Amino acid sequence: MIQDIAPHKLYNEYRQIAAQGEDFVFCMEQDRILMKIEESRLIFPKVKDLNAENKNLIYLFSVDAMHLFYCPEEIKAEGYELIDFRTVRRKQLEPKESVYALFTAYHLAKWYETSRYCGRCGEKNILHETERAMICPKCGNIIYPRINPAVIVGVINQERLLVTKYARGYGGYALVAGFTEIGETFEETVAREVKEETGLNVKNIRYYKSQPWGPASDILAGYYCEADDDQITVDHHELKTAEWKNREEIVLQDNDYSLTNEMMKMFKEGKV
Repeated sequence: MIQDIAPHKLYNEYRQIAAQGEDFVFCMEQDRILMKIEESRLIFPKVKDLNAENKNLIYLFSVDAMHLFYCPEEIKAEGYELIDFRTVRRKQLEPKESVYALFTAYHLAKWYETSRYCGRCGEKNILHETERAMICPKCGNIIYPRINPAVIVGVINQERLLVTKYARGYGGYALVAGFTEIGETFEETVAREVKEETGLNVKNIRYYKSQPWGPASDILAGYYCEADDDQITVDHHELKTAEWKNREEIVLQDNDYSLTNEMMKMFKEGKV
């Protein structure tokens, strides 16, 4: 999955450090990221490439000794281009630690974009001095990075897996998924989402694995469960289709980034 970058390591703790010429910069204009791709390798621009020493750079995190900063201003650099994030996330790029950095930086950059003003009094927020947060200088309201809890569900009926296609967005096969509501456990989310999207009742709900998913600001919890029956009633507002597939019929996604793809692969290979 996207976060499986060992032996490399993400250091996401808040630090107050100044950008140096060799440090990397994440620049975003709407949903386009300033970068270049050479022979399937993702390359971020460096501070020295952008003449960005005097820009308002915000430290994001480090991967090993690589520091990555966010530039909230629009900026250009020779040899780099603005590439739509949806295009990038569909590709199988290397090195994986850079792709993971891209996904995580996108998550934080979107949060910085939408947290410029205080939701309580409307004053312009400033950076918190001691932690990763925005703080209102007028009323003291503190805003932390937004993380949305959601589930991915592998519904099994005998030797078949329930696969879906979303009504909008990504066009490949996926699994039932949905956000956790207020006052709800993950297990309750699993049962509710499967029922709402496919009309199926489920049992034996069991946790598999979790994944941070920067494109939607999510933390995803993966679960497998069994369906009481196989009669599907599709909610076409959410799904284009939902159908049972035998192991050999399952079509995996184009890259190995997602928890959804790993869960489908586990079933396809008879490991679940």
